[in-house]
Amino acid sequence: MSDTDPFKQAALDYHRQAPAGKIKVTSTKAMVTQRDLALAYSPGVAHACEAIVADPSQASQLTARGNLVAVITNGTAVLGLGNIGPLAGKPVMEGKGVLFQKFAGIDVFDLEINEHDPDKLVDIIASLEPTFGGINLEDIKAPECFEVERKLRARMNIPVFHDDQHGTAIIVGAAMLNALHVIGKDIGDVKLATSGAGAAGIACLDMLVALGVNPENISVADIDGVIYRGRPNLNPSIERYARDTSARTLADIVKGADVFLGLSAANVLKPEMVATMAERPVIFALANPNPEIDPALAKSVRPDAIIATGRSDYPNQVNNALCFPYIFRGALDVGATTINEPMKLACVKAIAGLARMEATDLGSAYSGETPHFGADYLIPRPFDPRLLVSLTPPVAKAAMDSGVATRPIADLDAYRDRLSQWVFRSGLLMKPLFDKARANKQRVVYAEGEEEIVLRAVQTVVDEGLAHPILVGRTAVIERRIARFGLRIRPGVDVTITNIDDDPRFNEYWQLYHQIMERKGITPAAAKAVVRARDTVIAALMVRRGEADAMLCGVVGRYVRKLKYVKEILGVAPGVKDLSAMSAVLNDKGVSFFVDTHVQTDPDAEQIAESTLQAAYRLKLFGVTPKVALISHSNFGSSDSVSAQTMRDALAIIRERSPNLEVEGEMHMDVALMEEMRQRIFPNSRLSGRANLLVLPNLDAANATYNLLRVMGDGVGIGPILMGLAKSAHVLTPSATARRIVNMTAIAAVDALVRANRPV
Repeated sequence: MSDTDPFKQAALDYHRQAPAGKIKVTSTKAMVTQRDLALAYSPGVAHACEAIVADPSQASQLTARGNLVAVITNGTAVLGLGNIGPLAGKPVMEGKGVLFQKFAGIDVFDLEINEHDPDKLVDIIASLEPTFGGINLEDIKAPECFEVERKLRARMNIPVFHDDQHGTAIIVGAAMLNALHVIGKDIGDVKLATSGAGAAGIACLDMLVALGVNPENISVADIDGVIYRGRPNLNPSIERYARDTSARTLADIVKGADVFLGLSAANVLKPEMVATMAERPVIFALANPNPEIDPALAKSVRPDAIIATGRSDYPNQVNNALCFPYIFRGALDVGATTINEPMKLACVKAIAGLARMEATDLGSAYSGETPHFGADYLIPRPFDPRLLVSLTPPVAKAAMDSGVATRPIADLDAYRDRLSQWVFRSGLLMKPLFDKARANKQRVVYAEGEEEIVLRAVQTVVDEGLAHPILVGRTAVIERRIARFGLRIRPGVDVTITNIDDDPRFNEYWQLYHQIMERKGITPAAAKAVVRARDTVIAALMVRRGEADAMLCGVVGRYVRKLKYVKEILGVAPGVKDLSAMSAVLNDKGVSFFVDTHVQTDPDAEQIAESTLQAAYRLKLFGVTPKVALISHSNFGSSDSVSAQTMRDALAIIRERSPNLEVEGEMHMDVALMEEMRQRIFPNSRLSGRANLLVLPNLDAANATYNLLRVMGDGVGIGPILMGLAKSAHVLTPSATARRIVNMTAIAAVDALVRANRPV
């Protein structure tokens, strides 16, 4: 990489951006008042210390130790950079810490230790046991890394994991299981040639043997050639893979091999060697930054090859980030004293199994491309949101079953739910609605049934038993796309398809639409054309006719146009004057609901009051007690502007219609969210705590505030939830993710149940 390379400059700029580096330490508790300081430090901290003296296991509940991992290196084998020393290795260790936090919520201190002597290094690390719940060894050269890990595992009563060895081995194991599944070869029969006998190479071979590879079918070469019995100066960790063989070069052992495993150096595997491999060869060229052979070059001589590398710009990246956050998460959560072979094997099988399922919300991380299982997708990608939920529970269970867990988890299903709530932060909020939707499944029709994002969401809806899905679209197109995306939903079994091109109800549909719209300038011919062309119209007509209980639309097209069709066909609910919409954001501060984010441009006091009362009712369906704040530039009468007076008038209407609702206004946003400030400036407020339903004076303010909080607060959006229709229908937006569609399916289903007066 040249000094003028733009990516190099971008990487340096990224790290230099203030504050420098990639990590910082922040307090997890409030530090605002004198009492906070007294609780956090003297004298309150003494009580925590005394509790740990009495019961050392309390350290995991009273300190960060139970969620704190040390990422440790001496800088002797950093990435592909070699022995660059601990100081230069620090950016890598910080990066590892970021991945721990990003993917599994684990906190990290990175420790760069200036010590080459293995025994001294072991002494230093072992002395740190009181600080950490686990140790991740990183970038320590072989063979010292084997010795350091072995001695630390013997001395320490917490997990010690050399990721270069075991993390790579776990991912390679999962990818190998799936590669052999794709080509139809039995793992016990394959012949394997390996280039590289360092820490990662030996660990990978050990893992593959544990998975079923016959050790006698393994041949290994290193920088000095083939490892054969009797070769002088063999390290004991390598010697067990020495064979009685006349082969002396990599070319010799690659000939006829089913599998090539490379963890060595760039370009050591030549095209002419690949040409001599067995039919349908598997090539794992994992040297970084440049693989043992360029994948395009390998494909040019063997188009039937399945190839994996360590790079993100080729398919099948063997990336340790698929493993270490989740294996540590499971180990920490059960208080494991070590990470043992059963835990590693459980992780391998979980990764392999997840790849064989369809992927869901990967579009934003991978430029809209969502892969499916096959030769170019053997293992999940690091940003797959299901990794934590899919990998961590099997690891935790393996720790418990093998007897190394000091804090066993009694209910693994509940544990899985907690993990899901962390990944999909909407999980905790949505759980009551999911449970209600499952208990009495409704027929939900999806207007844009051919769209990939809808099909992926519907797969999850089917898996989680949330509804009976109906897809509007062309049957042949939907079936082709289901196959292309690797989904498992079966038309006619899991989902129903309404194809207006051949549906016998077409005449009934257009006649009903004409009946609704004939006094609005729609002729019979126009009605036919609209019904034929508008998927939203078809879905709405199905709900009106009772052929579906609820509908979702809007992932394609303009919100206003979709809303117009839905309102025309389904009408406004009795007693409601106008429609409105509510959206929610979940982040680490909790959940906030916003009204009206999408429908009413400049509502009057009556409209604000009506939408607020509808929103407050819907919060109760989530199991949330509404605490309503009417937001304004005015604080409790500090201004007599038109908008401030409108909010005051709305408050009066709301209190008259719902005297028991906890509502206050008009007020600034910070006053709504901070009770202490509210009590100081308006001590007689009827609102307690933090407001969770924020009512803005107009659409611009509501929509801007919602999106600002969602993006700047790294939040998860729910909605928009359409309120005021006579039937259950919701118009989404093109920014909707598969997870949002799943959430809105449950909301729409429960909405339909409520309207049908069924128990929820």
